[in-house]
Amino acid sequence: MRKPTLVAALCLATTLTAAGCGAQVEPSASAESASVTLTNCGRKVTYDKVPERVVTNDVGITELMFALGLEDRMAGYAMPDDKGDLDAVPWKDGYDQVKWLSKGQLTKENVLDANGDFVFAGWNYGFREDAGFTPDALHKLGIPSYVLTESCRNGRADDARGIMPPLEALYTDLANLGKLFGVEERADRLIADFKKRVAAVQAKAPEGADRPKVFLYDSGQDQPFTTGRFAAPEQIISKAGGVNVMHDVADSWTTVGWETVVKRNPDVIVVCDYGDVSAEQKKEFLRSHPALRDVSAVKHDRIFTLDYVDLVESPRNPAAVERLGAYLRKVADER
Repeated sequence: MRKPTLVAALCLATTLTAAGCGAQVEPSASAESASVTLTNCGRKVTYDKVPERVVTNDVGITELMFALGLEDRMAGYAMPDDKGDLDAVPWKDGYDQVKWLSKGQLTKENVLDANGDFVFAGWNYGFREDAGFTPDALHKLGIPSYVLTESCRNGRADDARGIMPPLEALYTDLANLGKLFGVEERADRLIADFKKRVAAVQAKAPEGADRPKVFLYDSGQDQPFTTGRFAAPEQIISKAGGVNVMHDVADSWTTVGWETVVKRNPDVIVVCDYGDVSAEQKKEFLRSHPALRDVSAVKHDRIFTLDYVDLVESPRNPAAVERLGAYLRKVADER
């Protein structure tokens, strides 16, 4: 989760192939008992063995495991049921194979009940101080964890998150997971494919003054919840050919004021589709908000929808760049 309230599939060939792209350790992988040291959120973390019963929190994190073919290493996942139609996702087989533990956020009880030996979550994507569900708390139970890089705290404010460009965070996590689980070749191929697809969109993107200004609207009526430069939409927008109007905000997901949105006058608003309020309801709210009536995106009805999982760190980010890129090129041609 980002806050307290809430690609075609690639079955990559390896020298050992698993039915349905299940997890099979590549020949180059270390022994199960060998330790692996990774850099996670700026800290060196050593894992004594390859996890066998991973528990994940939320859709993007869960699908990172699925994209790497690691379903067989999972004990379950926690995820609200407002994240779209999972039957249509590229990694549907993973959802068929892995147990849905909770429709809320992960708890220590979920992990213990599942006999989990590793937790993959993030700050505000499962990890939270108020519930005592933190990497330190899990460590005291003898359960190692890995923090989603998009969610790493950056020290700029109490809960500010993000330490690197968001697509770099995605590639970092894929590479780290590949090393930990002994599927480096699979991770490398995914990363190379993602980079190639993003570069192809970027090569066709508008340039200079033709780049539309874009505001990401997640939720909120009194104040909009949006994205700074450390969350996935920052580079989804920029690689697609736009400019994130909240680029100067040194955080991942955060709240701003409507007056700031009006002043920055975005040409396009991207709506994040999830939750009890539908994308269409969010669009109608934006169209009817008195303060936004003169904002270019609202005046010209340039409101584009992407799903939640497109906009958090996930293996669906490149596909989101492709779809938004096509839309922004059309906007640039029409202006």
